[in-house]
Amino acid sequence: MEDIRDNDQEQQRPLAMTLLAGLYLFFFLLTVSSFGQPYPLLGAIYQGKSAETLVFVDSLLCLYLFLGVVKRQHLTWYLLLAYNLFELVNTVLNLAYISSAELGAAVGETVDPQEVLTGNLTVSVFILLLSAVIIRHRSAFSNRSRYLFFN
Repeated sequence: MEDIRDNDQEQQRPLAMTLLAGLYLFFFLLTVSSFGQPYPLLGAIYQGKSAETLVFVDSLLCLYLFLGVVKRQHLTWYLLLAYNLFELVNTVLNLAYISSAELGAAVGETVDPQEVLTGNLTVSVFILLLSAVIIRHRSAFSNRSRYLFFN
């Protein structure tokens, strides 16, 4: 009887892992909902078919990250940090190379440069904090399988 309880405690999912899974599911849904919209990437704004392709690839990445967190895959820990680092670099490059006039023209609305700066800096701080949580919970990614669906 005691062995069963010990085994259940080993398999218990930390709250941070549940929250991470929910957050990356939200990122997936947010990315999918932006299908057909202009897509800023590495200082350029993509539109049309190229933007749709980028959204599709980003959606697949977010879906993989979500499933990897749910499955507690060790490889996902590295991919989460790499994805977050890429998002930080992308945000900085977009702020540096895309003017608010260009952004407004792509979106079709007037864009306040101060709001763009504030929003992007807030997101960057959030991503840094999220990365700190991911680093802290490295031991929770205990599934050493290379494959997401096969153990």
